[in-house]
Amino acid sequence: RTHQIRVHLTHMGHPLLGDPVYGGGQQTRKSQLTPHARAALEQMDRQALHAHHLGFVHPASGETLQFDDPLPADMSLLAERLSQMGGKG
Repeated sequence: RTHQIRVHLTHMGHPLLGDPVYGGGQQTRKSQLTPHARAALEQMDRQALHAHHLGFVHPASGETLQFDDPLPADMSLLAERLSQMGGKG
């Protein structure tokens, strides 16, 4: 699923930040970030993709399972820095 998300977002012109395979042109995008946002992105050693909430029906028991996971600290910092940019990119 991760691969599909990455491919589809890239095709739409919105590659994931930090994606070494499908993030072509990220150097140009990174140059448009503020220094604080760029530093937060460079601290991440992975792509900026996170599932906050997942749920599915267990195939054997039929039980609905749901899982929540808060945004990791590095992504939270990146999101904060990007939101501070406002309309600057």
